[in-house]
Amino acid sequence: MRSFSVRRRLLAAVGVTLALGVAASAAVAQTQPLGKLKGTIRADGSSTVGPYTTAAAELFRRAGAGKVNTTVGISGTGGGFTRFCNDETDIQNASRPMKLVEAQQCKTNDVGGWRAFTVANDALTVVVNPQNTWATCLTVEELKRIWEPGSRVDNWSQVRAGFPDQPLRLFGPGTDSGTFDYFTEVINGKSRASRSDYNASEDDNVLVQGVAGERGGLGYFGFSYFEENQSRLKALQVRNPKSGQCVSPSQQTVWNGTYKPLGRPLFIYVRASSFKRPEVQAFLRFMMANEVKIANAALFIPLTPAQLKKSRVTYRLALQAANRT
Repeated sequence: MRSFSVRRRLLAAVGVTLALGVAASAAVAQTQPLGKLKGTIRADGSSTVGPYTTAAAELFRRAGAGKVNTTVGISGTGGGFTRFCNDETDIQNASRPMKLVEAQQCKTNDVGGWRAFTVANDALTVVVNPQNTWATCLTVEELKRIWEPGSRVDNWSQVRAGFPDQPLRLFGPGTDSGTFDYFTEVINGKSRASRSDYNASEDDNVLVQGVAGERGGLGYFGFSYFEENQSRLKALQVRNPKSGQCVSPSQQTVWNGTYKPLGRPLFIYVRASSFKRPEVQAFLRFMMANEVKIANAALFIPLTPAQLKKSRVTYRLALQAANRT
């Protein structure tokens, strides 16, 4: 289980005077006092998105919903969708959109519908050990040569002429991870197409420790994990295939679309049957009304105004559907 200690300290620094109506549209207005809510909200899925939902739950509790118990697992996007479609969870944290096969599984199991919300943005970050003084920017082609199926690249000297004779040690998400699916698709050209001889884990903290402990280490995971461990890791720039510019992962480069191809949105999925419950509706209202505060507390990149508007429309439609049944 990864540690959320840094995020907890950040949460403590966030004021407890949050109000659901602040900066919220009419679509997410408060309809029931938080103190009257009770119940359990079960969330699972992406270890990348997990900290966002954890931060939202903590701020939700501090804002007055102390009788609502929210549990957050990190079984990976793929593993989380399996639980979601088996009617075991209310919320699915996902670092990629639901796949057709997963949607079919939900329909086969008669889950009864769901809604997808974009909740934050991520700059999937390629990291190396701070002792790595030779690499500052890698191209998509170099990353592909390292990570593609059948790759035998095991030394930095094989990555680029002029790089030193230094063993290359790779660390990356396991196959249940949405980050694994996303990275392999945009770098290797096909989702889940990857070399298998690397140190894999669904727990990103294990990947952090691995890269931090190997001079020739290289890995990839969500931006928040890098921000939380900046003293132990070095983030590489990625050369934008269109502009040819080396671009660092950041809020600005994700928002302006220059951090390509590793900038991405993050999602939560909510079951329609769960959305009928007032505590789930209130939790989603809280996310929509306090999206920037939650993103900042959990070290995520907030939504753009257009993304937030779309998520609020999705909420309104989900609420209307729940009220009709």
